[in-house]
Amino acid sequence: MKTTTALLLSGLTLTATAKDWPMWGGTPDRNMVGEAKNLPVDINPGELDDETEAAILTDAKNIKWAAKLGSQAYGNTVVADGKVYVGTNNESPRDEKQKGDRGVMMAFNEKDGSFLWQLIIPKLGAGKVSDWEYVGLCSSPAVEGKRMWLVTNRGEVVCLDTEGMANGNDGPFKDEAKYMAVKDEVVEVTNGHADIIWIYDMREELGIFPHNVSSCSPVIVGDELYTATSNGVDWSHTNIPAPNSPALVSLNKNTGKLLAEEVSGVSTRVLHASWSSPAYGKIGGNDAIVWGGGDGFTYAFDPKPIKDEEGFDVFKELWKLDCNPKEYREKDGKSIKYATYAGASEVIGTAVIADGLTYIIIGQDPEHGDGVGHILCIDEKGGIVWSSKEVGRSISTLSVADGLVYAAEYDGDIHCFDAKKGTPHWKHETQSRIWGSTLVADGKVWIGTEDGELHILKAGKEKEVLGLIEFPAPIYSSAIVANDVVYIATQTHLYAIGK
Repeated sequence: MKTTTALLLSGLTLTATAKDWPMWGGTPDRNMVGEAKNLPVDINPGELDDETEAAILTDAKNIKWAAKLGSQAYGNTVVADGKVYVGTNNESPRDEKQKGDRGVMMAFNEKDGSFLWQLIIPKLGAGKVSDWEYVGLCSSPAVEGKRMWLVTNRGEVVCLDTEGMANGNDGPFKDEAKYMAVKDEVVEVTNGHADIIWIYDMREELGIFPHNVSSCSPVIVGDELYTATSNGVDWSHTNIPAPNSPALVSLNKNTGKLLAEEVSGVSTRVLHASWSSPAYGKIGGNDAIVWGGGDGFTYAFDPKPIKDEEGFDVFKELWKLDCNPKEYREKDGKSIKYATYAGASEVIGTAVIADGLTYIIIGQDPEHGDGVGHILCIDEKGGIVWSSKEVGRSISTLSVADGLVYAAEYDGDIHCFDAKKGTPHWKHETQSRIWGSTLVADGKVWIGTEDGELHILKAGKEKEVLGLIEFPAPIYSSAIVANDVVYIATQTHLYAIGK
């Protein structure tokens, strides 16, 4: 289980407390395990008003509050410094003057769920190719102190003031109204809007071509921000428009200046897109960035950049490992076509660092359907400690707790493995699709499904179902926990669950 000491990396103490959940995965190692106690399993989310879609909590049980989101919410919840953040779309506009398809980052009061402010992000206008309609904002922010960093649906890295405009317009960026406006639209900036500190446009600065969506969730360590770029293929799924653009970069968190980029050639081999988020932790006693690439390899990089032959700052590759068994890549000497059941996959879920080992699982865009999968435990030098093909494709991040690994696959099965040996202990079938990740908290495993069901299982070697709660809408994001409260974002509402 995580402790405060897990937040100590390179002699730096992160400002958020251990009970907050200030970034995707909670901490830089990205392990989906949270500290909590007395979390309820007897839960009733209540109903929705047929006309307004407002949550009716009259008959709800163990629901502290519920807040209306848009019509689709894929961005995972983050909680820090008394605020709750989640990405969604603009189909239930908080600002009636700004209607239409947008990406939206919403901020709520942690105590009562009251709305605080939002960042409204115009679409690229490229449709499904680079900014899929009505998907909204898929990135989870990273929060530290009074600053937040996220990747927008436009392929930008943005730094925000967590207080929004309530404390004035801080930072060098001053034209929030123009940023949020579409065409000739006039935006009246109020305390209910975000305060942008700086913007780094990865499409403009790096020449990247995001495929479908920009979905990475950055990690902050010291003064550096690490993020993937979502660089990928074009509409044909056969051409790579930007093969020489980096798939992973670091920026100065204070200024947005580019610090380093990967030069391992990930974009030349990308199968679909580099959507996975980077992890940061100790590998072999040394700090490392560990990241699953869009080419199906897992990489470990030294965080300290070096100069390449042309004088550019780049990441030194410590090791890389193909996460696909050879038989997923080719058969009888011929390459297996991508997006077929038997073909190779990229990494979409985030790498998890636990006890000096890396845990990862491969998968593809859910649009491609089911297929062969692979879960791996990787040692400090990039060697395989154990692996299993007894899983299907997954877009989920793993949970490693008390010597066990919990993994969810897209077809709806949840698996429990021994963390050191890979021995399977149990499998639970949800009978629904799973887009989110397992969360281990308070001795329980939490996972939502496309059917809107929250499955709660007992953490341990023996399978035991503790609860099955039906929500009024599908759950595509992951449960998270902060300050003894579990947060579940359905496609339309954010629920705070606690006694």
